[in-house]
Amino acid sequence: MAKEIESPCVSVCRLQGELCVGCGRSLEEIRHWKAMKRPEKMATVKRADQRLKKMAPTSKAMAPTEQT
Repeated sequence: MAKEIESPCVSVCRLQGELCVGCGRSLEEIRHWKAMKRPEKMATVKRADQRLKKMAPTSKAMAPTEQT
């Protein structure tokens, strides 16, 4: 039997538009997670990961500003 897909939730539930900045899922995906079948969950996790990568600040943006 296939292992259950775990929720990508990281308990950092904050929305930016329609997306959670913690897990990268849309509100619709979060609402329907428990009812999703394994292939749907796998696709959701993949999309969420791609979204998180797009939302991640660049290292330059994270660097402290130089003060002269």
